[in-house]
Order: sequence, then structure tokens, then C-alpha cells
Amino acid sequence: MSEQTSRPDSVTPFPNDAVAPRQRLQRLREHLCSRIVGQERLIDGLLTALVADGHLLVEGAPGLAKTKAIRALSEAIEGDHHRVQFTPDLLPADLTGTDVYHPEDGSFRFESGPIFHNLVLADEINRAPAKVQSALLEAMAERQVTVGRQTWPLPRLFLVMATQNPIEQEGTYPLPEAQLDRFLLYIRIGYPGREAERKILELVRAEARADADAALAEPKNVKATPPAEPRVSQATIFAARRQALDLYVSPALDEYMVQLVSATRDPVRYGDELAGVVRCGASPRGTLALDRCARARAWMEGGDFVTPEQVQAVAHDVLRHRILLAFEAEAEGLTTDALIDTLIERVPVA
Repeated sequence: MSEQTSRPDSVTPFPNDAVAPRQRLQRLREHLCSRIVGQERLIDGLLTALVADGHLLVEGAPGLAKTKAIRALSEAIEGDHHRVQFTPDLLPADLTGTDVYHPEDGSFRFESGPIFHNLVLADEINRAPAKVQSALLEAMAERQVTVGRQTWPLPRLFLVMATQNPIEQEGTYPLPEAQLDRFLLYIRIGYPGREAERKILELVRAEARADADAALAEPKNVKATPPAEPRVSQATIFAARRQALDLYVSPALDEYMVQLVSATRDPVRYGDELAGVVRCGASPRGTLALDRCARARAWMEGGDFVTPEQVQAVAHDVLRHRILLAFEAEAEGLTTDALIDTLIERVPVA
């Protein structure tokens, strides 16, 4: 087994990590917002996926700091990261690893691939063929990789952020809906505002100067300035997940989530004009994802229980990739986001 796969999952927490996981994650959000300007939705989605123990698919134009966001997150938590550029000639073994022959002793030994990292950025996932997409999504669902007769577990802390470019579709392999359903969240991000873009300009200039200063100081063996505070330990993240699961969800709110997801399958109950607009609605996996994400959001906001507003706040990112519209509805300009808006408005809050 390679060094990456034999890496222990148990970690020693930093002294201040066991005190208040919520405060540590809130400070982590503030840190990420200072590094990634104008993309609060992306940051909130990353942290929601981290606390809810799921993966996310991000759709946005190039240059919107998707790669920088996952790198900044990996630098702020105890773990490692890897970026994989998906291309049409990528093979499953390029992602998972493979058995390599060693002629000195005539044996085969497994060499792990980039999937064996805590945070994995699958850049432009729709540019890879179906076999590679399936290899990644199998690892996401099962938290393990099988090569030959051996099965290798992935790290306990494992998060995949896959990206899609919505601008050009030439040479792409769109993810089937059944595979999209494996993602906990599907987030769409847009361009930042003008004020945020000015701050981005100032931030990048400052970072470029810092890099230049570091390059000048390197021959003089000047040590880099240590971080202001220790990274968030994996123990803190696991504690955050446990605390989020302990939040109170009333039976009435459970019923509301079930009704909301059920409405995506049979929306005609909430308006005759919605008859025939949906080919396939969200499965029970959508209800489970709605519950986990609403819990994570409520926990990060400092609550002790989940509210309908928090369910509604995550509904679009949880459900938009789990609803298939009819061809006629798409031709008339209906979108999944518009349908979710209508259902949130019409499904009664218990």
C-alpha cells in the first residue's frame, strides 16, 4: 500500500479545537471570505457539505475562484488536497490508482491515485468520459476504491468538489441524472459585483507582492511567517457533524420536508398549471439531503433547532439536480429553480 493509503485517519486535535467547534467553523468561514471575495454562496456550500458530510457540484464560468476556494479550505483544515483536471483522454486508473509491477521482486503493489486525498477538486468533470465519472462517483458513494481483488478505504474526511463550465458544451460528456443525484449539493455561482471585484483586484495585488517578497527572502533562508492560528483539526470537523445531527427537528418540520420533496414528484396538487411539467421528481435521497443540509446550516448559524426558513434556504441547491422537467416545460422556459420557488410558496409550512 502506498504512503497515501496507509495514512492514519486518527488525528490529534489542536488544544483549542475541542472547546467550541461551532466558533472554529465560524472563524473558518470568516477566513475563507477574506480570501475568496464575492463568492459567499460557494463558501457556504463548501462548509455545508463539510458539516453535512457530502459532496458538491459547482457550476460557474471560468475565473470565479472555484479552484482557489477548495485550496484555501484545504490550507485552513488539517488535511491534504489534490486538483484533477478532467480531460477526454483521462482513464479511471489515473484517478483511483492501479497495481504496478515491480520487477526486482516480481510483485504487484498498489499505487494510489489522487482520489486518496481529503479534499479533491474534480475540475470540469463533464469533460471526462463516463467510465472516469463513474469511478469518481463510486468512490464518493462507497468511500472506497476497488482495484483488482483489493478494496482500499478512502480517508474518513473526504470531500469532492466537482466543477462544470456552463459556457461551452463541445467535447463534453454531461453527467446522467442518476449520477448527479449522488451529489449532496448543486451550486450555481455567478460573477461578483463591482465593489467585490475591486476588492479582488486589491487582494490579488497584495498576494502577488507577498509572493515576490517571499521569493526574494528565500535565498536568505528567512522563515515564512507562521499562521495566526492552528488549522481546524479533523476531530473538530467530526465533532461539528455530530453536533449538527443532535439539533432538534420537530415532527411538523419532518412532515414539511417530506411534503416539499413529494411535491417535486406530483406538483399538480399545488396548481393545475403544474400538470405534466415534471418527468421525474426527487427521490428519498433528496429528503435525506434536505435534512442534513438544513441541520448543517442551522448549526453554523448558531441555532439549537432547525427552522422552515433554513430548509427553504438550502432547498434549491439540494433539489435542482434531482428534478427532471418535461420537454414541453423546458421549451416554455420553465426552470427547476422556478419550480422550486413555486413549490416553496405553495407547500404549507406545518
